[in-house]
Amino acid sequence: MPLLDVQNLTTRFHTRNGVVHAVEDVSFSLDPGETLGIVGESGSGKSVTCYSMLGLIPKPPGKIHAGTAMYEGTDLLQASESELRKIRGMKISMIFQDPMTSLNPYLRISTQLTEPLELHEGLKGKPALHRAIEALEEVGIPEASKRIKSYPHEFSGGMRQRVMIAMALITRPDLLIADEPTTALDVTVQKQVLDLIKDRQRELGTAVILVTHDLGVVSQVCDQVNVMYAGRVVESATSDDLFAHPRHAYTRALLKSIPAMHAKGERLYTIPGLPPTLNSPPTSCSFQPRNTLGDASQCASDHAPPLTEIAPGHRVQNCPGCLA
Repeated sequence: MPLLDVQNLTTRFHTRNGVVHAVEDVSFSLDPGETLGIVGESGSGKSVTCYSMLGLIPKPPGKIHAGTAMYEGTDLLQASESELRKIRGMKISMIFQDPMTSLNPYLRISTQLTEPLELHEGLKGKPALHRAIEALEEVGIPEASKRIKSYPHEFSGGMRQRVMIAMALITRPDLLIADEPTTALDVTVQKQVLDLIKDRQRELGTAVILVTHDLGVVSQVCDQVNVMYAGRVVESATSDDLFAHPRHAYTRALLKSIPAMHAKGERLYTIPGLPPTLNSPPTSCSFQPRNTLGDASQCASDHAPPLTEIAPGHRVQNCPGCLA
């Protein structure tokens, strides 16, 4: 039985300029201890998918129009705010994109680390502080007993990200959602952060959803991958299968954009144009204007291509032009 089962999730934002179809008909499942990568360009709906499950989208203008997200018999999309508060931070934790803005600059690290323990476990005072120090030590922060009294600005970007990981894992959650955890970090620190998440996952048996635009990162850590474009999943497969047999033109374009895939001195490939605005529901293939690796002339023009299983566990949008 999957730990998390999301079916037909649809989230829209009702703005003055119209309805933004941010996430449309997204489905996936996640088993205990498994890592799912959600990849795509900025604005493809990756983060909104995760925020929707945890009730973190602003309402209004945001509204969940359809779908279910079953976690331990509870539909997260229908759960009350009090029910979600018991799950968020305890059963499901999240690492947000920017640790500097996610950490409160006015509060010491000790206060922010012990808060989840006080809220969810009723642990206060010295016992909570000891747990917080242990959490910092586990994520590799030196002199944790001294540094726990520091403020966020006294840490480097990589160390702040470690604090965020410690905060997310301090309650031993079943599921960790990591939203762009390596953004703005140099390559060395990126590897340290990813190794840290993998080590903690191994020790705790935590399932992970990794939201990123970096397919290189996904290839290192993920078991399953969902490729999103214009609010929809365009391809879904195991990591090995996706990298060995990418089918959709957008997936192939993302892979071709990885600098390591080019020979030294070769011109880097970039996907032309920009992702579409999402102010109206798709009535054709959303990737058609940017499709240079398939056959844009064959792209679906009168309907949004459905997601179809082409091999066991491998689903892709059934657009002739993108599969060409």
